[in-house]
Amino acid sequence: MIYHSFAQLYDELFDDQLYLQWRDYTLNRLSPATKSVLDLAGGAGRLACLLAPTGLDVTVADFSAEMLSLAGQHATDAGVKLRLVEADMRDLTGLPTYDAVTCYADSLCYLENLADVQTAFDQVAAHLKPGGKFLFDLITPYQTDDVYPGYMYNYEDEDHREAFMWQSFANDDVDHGVIHELTFFNRLANGNYQRVGETHFERSYPLATVKAALAASGFHQVKVTADFGKQAIQPDTTRWFFECQK
Repeated sequence: MIYHSFAQLYDELFDDQLYLQWRDYTLNRLSPATKSVLDLAGGAGRLACLLAPTGLDVTVADFSAEMLSLAGQHATDAGVKLRLVEADMRDLTGLPTYDAVTCYADSLCYLENLADVQTAFDQVAAHLKPGGKFLFDLITPYQTDDVYPGYMYNYEDEDHREAFMWQSFANDDVDHGVIHELTFFNRLANGNYQRVGETHFERSYPLATVKAALAASGFHQVKVTADFGKQAIQPDTTRWFFECQK
């Protein structure tokens, strides 16, 4: 029997096209002088493996040792070198400064409250070189309040070996909060299915609140766009993309 963890199953089913779009968004906003990049909450290193071949020195920082183990495997498979660091984005003590910091897949939305987000912004600012870029995204209150409540997505592969169920609900305990119930079913060698599930909590904040927190951390040049930087933001934008300079 081959049992798979949630991290492995999540990594296998994540849309590869999103990583390509995050790569392009990043590279289009870095100056030619950029040499070092810290990818916060970089998970299994998929984005880092796309950035490293361009000549960038990429460090992946993630809270999950298992995700970092997957990142090491992906780096080996891709023939690239990555620095892997187990770290909480709210405490980057011991890390050097970088030319750029990235944090995508609405990872900041998984922090419990605005105070934690502010701390993460402070840590990023402290680990950016003067003039460095901070690139990240956030789901919007429109996404948490109007799109996600009642949302459901189901997937099953053609061979009926893997299935994925995703349900989202409004979190009535916090403003602009959402609860995701994620469940994977993986067929084992004996024909039985392994069930792996997790509950994820996300929240968003008004744009003015996020900008104020960035300003408090020393980011005064902030550009916000939609659709990986291709569109201006609208009332129904589901994800904001932030380009910030220290």
